[in-house]
Amino acid sequence: MTRDNQSSVYEFLLLGLPIQPEQQGMFFALFLGMYLTTVLGNLLIILLIKLDPHLHTPMYFFLSHLALTDVSFSSVTVPKMLMNMQTQDQSIPYAGCVTQTYFFLFFACIDNFLLAVMAYDRYVAICHPLRYIIIMREELCICLLAGSWLLSCAYALTHTLLLAQLSFCADSVIPHFFCDLAALLKLSCSDTSLNELVILTEGAAVVIFPLSCILVSYGHIGVSILRVPSTKGICKALSTCGSHLFVVSLFYGTIMSLYLSSSSGQSHEKNIISSMMYTVVTPMLNPFIYSLRNRDITLIFVNRPNFLK
Repeated sequence: MTRDNQSSVYEFLLLGLPIQPEQQGMFFALFLGMYLTTVLGNLLIILLIKLDPHLHTPMYFFLSHLALTDVSFSSVTVPKMLMNMQTQDQSIPYAGCVTQTYFFLFFACIDNFLLAVMAYDRYVAICHPLRYIIIMREELCICLLAGSWLLSCAYALTHTLLLAQLSFCADSVIPHFFCDLAALLKLSCSDTSLNELVILTEGAAVVIFPLSCILVSYGHIGVSILRVPSTKGICKALSTCGSHLFVVSLFYGTIMSLYLSSSSGQSHEKNIISSMMYTVVTPMLNPFIYSLRNRDITLIFVNRPNFLK
Protein backbone atom coordinates (compact mmCIF):
# COMPACT_ATOMS: atom_id res chain seq x y z
CA MET A 1 0.00 0.00 0.00
CA THR A 2 2.84 2.36 0.61
CA ARG A 3 6.64 2.37 1.09
CA ASP A 4 8.41 -0.44 2.95
CA ASN A 5 9.41 1.76 5.88
CA GLN A 6 5.83 2.92 6.31
CA SER A 7 3.68 -0.16 5.91
CA SER A 8 3.78 -3.70 4.55
CA VAL A 9 0.37 -3.40 2.92
CA TYR A 10 0.33 -2.40 -0.75
CA GLU A 11 -3.39 -2.32 -1.50
CA PHE A 12 -6.71 -1.26 -0.06
CA LEU A 13 -9.91 -3.27 0.18
CA LEU A 14 -13.12 -1.54 -0.91
CA LEU A 15 -16.10 -2.93 0.99
CA GLY A 16 -18.42 -1.63 -1.73
CA LEU A 17 -22.17 -1.31 -1.40
CA PRO A 18 -23.96 -2.61 1.70
CA ILE A 19 -25.95 -5.29 -0.15
CA GLN A 20 -26.43 -9.01 0.34
CA PRO A 21 -24.48 -11.47 -1.87
CA GLU A 22 -27.68 -12.81 -3.44
CA GLN A 23 -28.56 -9.26 -4.52
CA GLN A 24 -25.24 -8.61 -6.29
CA GLY A 25 -26.55 -9.63 -9.72
CA MET A 26 -29.61 -7.39 -9.54
CA PHE A 27 -27.66 -4.35 -8.38
CA PHE A 28 -24.93 -5.00 -10.93
CA ALA A 29 -27.49 -4.88 -13.74
CA LEU A 30 -29.11 -1.77 -12.22
CA PHE A 31 -25.90 0.23 -11.90
CA LEU A 32 -24.60 -0.96 -15.26
CA GLY A 33 -27.78 0.33 -16.86
CA MET A 34 -27.48 3.63 -15.00
CA TYR A 35 -23.85 4.03 -16.03
CA LEU A 36 -24.58 3.28 -19.70
CA THR A 37 -27.48 5.75 -19.57
CA THR A 38 -25.12 8.38 -18.12
CA VAL A 39 -22.51 7.84 -20.83
CA LEU A 40 -24.91 7.66 -23.77
CA GLY A 41 -27.11 10.53 -22.56
CA ASN A 42 -24.26 12.95 -21.97
CA LEU A 43 -22.46 11.97 -25.18
CA LEU A 44 -25.71 12.59 -27.07
CA ILE A 45 -25.91 16.09 -25.56
CA ILE A 46 -22.31 16.75 -26.67
CA LEU A 47 -23.04 15.41 -30.16
CA LEU A 48 -26.19 17.53 -30.58
CA ILE A 49 -24.38 20.69 -29.52
CA LYS A 50 -21.45 19.90 -31.81
CA LEU A 51 -23.56 19.19 -34.92
CA ASP A 52 -26.31 21.81 -34.65
CA PRO A 53 -25.13 25.36 -35.50
CA HIS A 54 -28.10 26.83 -33.58
CA LEU A 55 -26.57 25.50 -30.36
CA HIS A 56 -23.17 27.12 -30.87
CA THR A 57 -23.74 29.64 -28.09
CA PRO A 58 -21.94 30.22 -24.75
CA MET A 59 -24.67 28.45 -22.77
CA TYR A 60 -24.38 25.25 -24.81
CA PHE A 61 -20.59 25.55 -24.94
CA PHE A 62 -20.53 25.26 -21.14
CA LEU A 63 -23.27 22.61 -21.18
CA SER A 64 -21.23 20.38 -23.49
CA HIS A 65 -18.27 20.59 -21.11
CA LEU A 66 -20.54 19.90 -18.14
CA ALA A 67 -21.78 16.77 -19.94
CA LEU A 68 -18.18 15.70 -20.61
CA THR A 69 -17.33 16.27 -16.95
CA ASP A 70 -20.33 14.21 -15.82
CA VAL A 71 -19.25 11.27 -17.98
CA SER A 72 -15.70 11.49 -16.64
CA PHE A 73 -16.86 11.96 -13.03
CA SER A 74 -19.05 8.87 -13.16
CA SER A 75 -16.35 6.88 -14.96
CA VAL A 76 -13.87 7.47 -12.13
CA THR A 77 -15.81 5.30 -9.67
CA VAL A 78 -18.60 3.28 -11.31
CA PRO A 79 -16.57 0.94 -13.61
CA LYS A 80 -14.34 -0.12 -10.71
CA MET A 81 -17.39 -0.67 -8.52
CA LEU A 82 -19.04 -2.80 -11.22
CA MET A 83 -15.85 -4.81 -11.75
CA ASN A 84 -15.58 -5.50 -8.01
CA MET A 85 -19.20 -6.64 -7.91
CA GLN A 86 -18.68 -8.97 -10.86
CA THR A 87 -15.31 -10.47 -9.88
CA GLN A 88 -15.78 -10.33 -6.09
CA ASP A 89 -12.24 -8.91 -5.93
CA GLN A 90 -12.43 -5.86 -3.68
CA SER A 91 -8.76 -4.92 -3.77
CA ILE A 92 -7.37 -1.77 -5.35
CA PRO A 93 -3.62 -0.98 -5.54
CA TYR A 94 -2.24 1.97 -3.61
CA ALA A 95 -1.36 3.85 -6.81
CA GLY A 96 -4.79 3.13 -8.25
CA CYS A 97 -6.49 4.38 -5.09
CA VAL A 98 -4.52 7.64 -5.04
CA THR A 99 -5.18 8.14 -8.76
CA GLN A 100 -8.91 7.56 -8.27
CA THR A 101 -8.93 10.07 -5.42
CA TYR A 102 -7.22 12.68 -7.60
CA PHE A 103 -9.62 12.37 -10.52
CA PHE A 104 -12.64 12.19 -8.23
CA LEU A 105 -11.70 15.51 -6.61
CA PHE A 106 -10.72 16.97 -9.98
CA PHE A 107 -14.01 16.34 -11.77
CA ALA A 108 -16.14 17.14 -8.71
CA CYS A 109 -14.39 20.51 -8.51
CA ILE A 110 -14.89 21.20 -12.22
CA ASP A 111 -18.61 20.47 -11.80
CA ASN A 112 -18.76 23.14 -9.09
CA PHE A 113 -17.03 25.79 -11.19
CA LEU A 114 -18.97 25.01 -14.38
CA LEU A 115 -22.29 25.37 -12.59
CA ALA A 116 -21.15 28.79 -11.33
CA VAL A 117 -19.99 29.85 -14.80
CA MET A 118 -23.30 28.76 -16.31
CA ALA A 119 -25.17 30.79 -13.68
CA TYR A 120 -23.14 33.87 -14.65
CA ASP A 121 -23.96 33.21 -18.30
CA ARG A 122 -27.68 33.14 -17.49
CA TYR A 123 -27.32 36.35 -15.45
CA VAL A 124 -25.78 38.18 -18.41
CA ALA A 125 -28.40 36.76 -20.82
CA ILE A 126 -31.35 37.96 -18.71
CA CYS A 127 -30.03 41.11 -17.03
CA HIS A 128 -27.92 42.41 -19.95
CA PRO A 129 -29.48 40.89 -23.09
CA LEU A 130 -28.34 43.66 -25.45
CA ARG A 131 -24.72 43.27 -24.37
CA TYR A 132 -24.77 39.49 -24.10
CA ILE A 133 -22.80 38.80 -27.28
CA ILE A 134 -20.22 41.44 -26.36
CA ILE A 135 -19.75 40.25 -22.78
CA MET A 136 -19.88 36.48 -23.37
CA ARG A 137 -17.44 36.54 -26.24
CA GLU A 138 -15.48 33.44 -27.19
CA GLU A 139 -12.29 34.59 -25.46
CA LEU A 140 -14.07 35.02 -22.12
CA CYS A 141 -15.77 31.63 -22.40
CA ILE A 142 -12.44 29.90 -23.05
CA CYS A 143 -10.80 31.77 -20.17
CA LEU A 144 -13.60 30.81 -17.76
CA LEU A 145 -13.36 27.18 -18.85
CA ALA A 146 -9.56 27.10 -18.65
CA GLY A 147 -9.67 28.76 -15.23
CA SER A 148 -12.10 26.11 -13.99
CA TRP A 149 -9.81 23.31 -15.18
CA LEU A 150 -6.65 24.87 -13.75
CA LEU A 151 -8.17 25.62 -10.34
CA SER A 152 -9.65 22.13 -10.17
CA CYS A 153 -6.30 20.59 -11.09
CA ALA A 154 -4.53 22.60 -8.38
CA TYR A 155 -7.18 21.67 -5.80
CA ALA A 156 -7.04 17.94 -6.57
CA LEU A 157 -3.26 17.90 -6.85
CA THR A 158 -2.84 19.57 -3.44
CA HIS A 159 -4.91 16.91 -1.69
CA THR A 160 -3.25 14.08 -3.63
CA LEU A 161 0.28 15.22 -2.79
CA LEU A 162 -0.60 15.58 0.89
CA LEU A 163 -2.22 12.14 0.82
CA ALA A 164 0.92 10.61 -0.72
CA GLN A 165 2.97 11.81 2.27
CA LEU A 166 0.94 9.78 4.76
CA SER A 167 1.73 6.34 6.08
CA PHE A 168 -1.04 3.82 6.65
CA CYS A 169 -1.79 1.25 9.28
CA ALA A 170 -2.22 -2.46 8.71
CA ASP A 171 -5.99 -1.97 8.55
CA SER A 172 -6.53 -1.15 4.88
CA VAL A 173 -10.30 -1.69 4.63
CA ILE A 174 -12.20 1.28 3.16
CA PRO A 175 -15.93 1.16 4.06
CA HIS A 176 -16.94 2.65 0.72
CA PHE A 177 -17.26 1.80 -2.98
CA PHE A 178 -14.43 4.15 -3.98
CA CYS A 179 -11.31 5.68 -2.43
CA ASP A 180 -12.94 8.46 -0.46
CA LEU A 181 -10.45 11.00 0.88
CA ALA A 182 -12.06 11.20 4.34
CA ALA A 183 -12.03 7.41 4.66
CA LEU A 184 -8.37 7.27 3.67
CA LEU A 185 -7.40 9.83 6.29
CA LYS A 186 -9.07 7.72 8.98
CA LEU A 187 -6.86 4.77 7.98
CA SER A 188 -3.64 6.75 8.24
CA CYS A 189 -1.16 6.32 11.07
CA SER A 190 0.33 9.76 10.40
CA ASP A 191 -0.73 13.15 11.68
CA THR A 192 -3.52 14.25 9.36
CA SER A 193 -4.09 17.70 10.88
CA LEU A 194 -2.61 19.46 7.83
CA ASN A 195 -4.78 17.39 5.48
CA GLU A 196 -7.87 18.20 7.50
CA LEU A 197 -6.97 21.90 7.57
CA VAL A 198 -6.60 21.96 3.79
CA ILE A 199 -9.91 20.15 3.40
CA LEU A 200 -11.58 22.71 5.66
CA THR A 201 -10.11 25.75 3.89
CA GLU A 202 -9.78 24.70 0.26
CA GLY A 203 -12.86 22.50 0.38
CA ALA A 204 -14.98 25.29 1.80
CA ALA A 205 -13.66 27.71 -0.83
CA VAL A 206 -14.32 25.30 -3.68
CA VAL A 207 -17.94 24.82 -2.58
CA ILE A 208 -18.82 28.19 -1.05
CA PHE A 209 -17.31 30.44 -3.74
CA PRO A 210 -19.12 28.84 -6.72
CA LEU A 211 -22.34 28.51 -4.71
CA SER A 212 -22.12 32.19 -3.75
CA CYS A 213 -21.68 33.14 -7.40
CA ILE A 214 -24.74 31.07 -8.28
CA LEU A 215 -26.86 32.64 -5.54
CA VAL A 216 -25.75 36.18 -6.42
CA SER A 217 -26.44 35.57 -10.13
CA TYR A 218 -29.92 34.25 -9.47
CA GLY A 219 -30.53 37.03 -6.96
CA HIS A 220 -29.88 39.60 -9.70
CA ILE A 221 -32.05 37.60 -12.11
CA GLY A 222 -34.89 37.57 -9.59
CA VAL A 223 -34.63 41.34 -9.03
CA SER A 224 -34.57 41.91 -12.79
CA ILE A 225 -37.76 39.86 -13.24
CA LEU A 226 -39.55 41.64 -10.38
CA ARG A 227 -38.79 45.02 -11.91
CA VAL A 228 -40.86 44.14 -14.95
CA PRO A 229 -43.37 41.60 -13.62
CA SER A 230 -45.09 39.92 -16.54
CA THR A 231 -46.14 36.38 -17.34
CA LYS A 232 -44.04 36.42 -20.51
CA GLY A 233 -40.93 37.58 -18.64
CA ILE A 234 -41.33 34.96 -15.92
CA CYS A 235 -41.89 32.19 -18.46
CA LYS A 236 -38.82 33.29 -20.42
CA ALA A 237 -36.69 33.31 -17.28
CA LEU A 238 -37.93 29.88 -16.26
CA SER A 239 -37.27 28.43 -19.71
CA THR A 240 -33.80 29.96 -19.69
CA CYS A 241 -32.77 29.08 -16.14
CA GLY A 242 -35.08 26.24 -15.15
CA SER A 243 -32.82 23.38 -16.23
CA HIS A 244 -29.70 24.86 -14.68
CA LEU A 245 -31.45 25.74 -11.43
CA PHE A 246 -32.81 22.20 -11.17
CA VAL A 247 -29.34 20.69 -11.71
CA VAL A 248 -27.81 23.07 -9.15
CA SER A 249 -30.43 22.10 -6.58
CA LEU A 250 -29.85 18.41 -7.23
CA PHE A 251 -26.04 18.68 -7.11
CA TYR A 252 -25.71 20.84 -4.01
CA GLY A 253 -28.62 19.13 -2.30
CA THR A 254 -26.87 15.76 -2.43
CA ILE A 255 -23.56 17.30 -1.29
CA MET A 256 -25.33 18.97 1.64
CA SER A 257 -27.04 15.72 2.62
CA LEU A 258 -23.66 13.94 2.54
CA TYR A 259 -22.09 16.64 4.73
CA LEU A 260 -24.95 16.53 7.23
CA SER A 261 -24.88 12.74 7.43
CA SER A 262 -21.11 12.76 7.97
CA SER A 263 -21.13 15.52 10.59
CA SER A 264 -23.96 13.88 12.53
CA GLY A 265 -22.04 10.60 12.74
CA GLN A 266 -24.57 8.55 10.79
CA SER A 267 -23.79 5.07 9.53
CA HIS A 268 -21.48 4.27 6.62
CA GLU A 269 -24.52 2.97 4.71
CA LYS A 270 -26.16 6.40 4.68
CA ASN A 271 -22.90 8.04 3.59
CA ILE A 272 -22.63 5.56 0.72
CA ILE A 273 -26.20 6.27 -0.38
CA SER A 274 -25.53 10.02 -0.35
CA SER A 275 -22.32 9.53 -2.32
CA MET A 276 -24.17 7.34 -4.80
CA MET A 277 -26.61 10.16 -5.42
CA TYR A 278 -24.04 12.67 -6.69
CA THR A 279 -21.62 10.20 -8.31
CA VAL A 280 -24.16 8.04 -10.16
CA VAL A 281 -27.70 9.46 -10.06
CA THR A 282 -27.01 13.16 -10.71
CA PRO A 283 -24.78 12.63 -13.80
CA MET A 284 -27.41 10.26 -15.18
CA LEU A 285 -30.30 12.70 -14.69
CA ASN A 286 -28.57 15.80 -16.09
CA PRO A 287 -29.08 14.91 -19.80
CA PHE A 288 -32.78 14.25 -19.21
CA ILE A 289 -33.19 17.51 -17.28
CA TYR A 290 -31.52 19.59 -19.99
CA SER A 291 -33.27 17.74 -22.80
CA LEU A 292 -36.82 17.74 -21.45
CA ARG A 293 -36.73 21.21 -19.90
CA ASN A 294 -34.76 22.92 -22.66
CA ARG A 295 -36.74 24.27 -25.60
CA ASP A 296 -33.82 24.40 -28.05
CA ILE A 297 -32.82 20.77 -27.59
CA THR A 298 -36.43 19.56 -27.54
CA LEU A 299 -37.12 21.31 -30.84
CA ILE A 300 -34.28 19.36 -32.48
CA PHE A 301 -36.10 16.10 -31.83
CA VAL A 302 -39.54 17.53 -32.68
CA ASN A 303 -38.61 19.32 -35.92
CA ARG A 304 -35.79 17.05 -37.03
CA PRO A 305 -36.42 13.50 -35.78
CA ASN A 306 -33.85 12.11 -38.26
CA PHE A 307 -31.15 14.53 -37.08
CA LEU A 308 -28.67 11.84 -36.10
CA LYS A 309 -29.38 9.54 -39.05
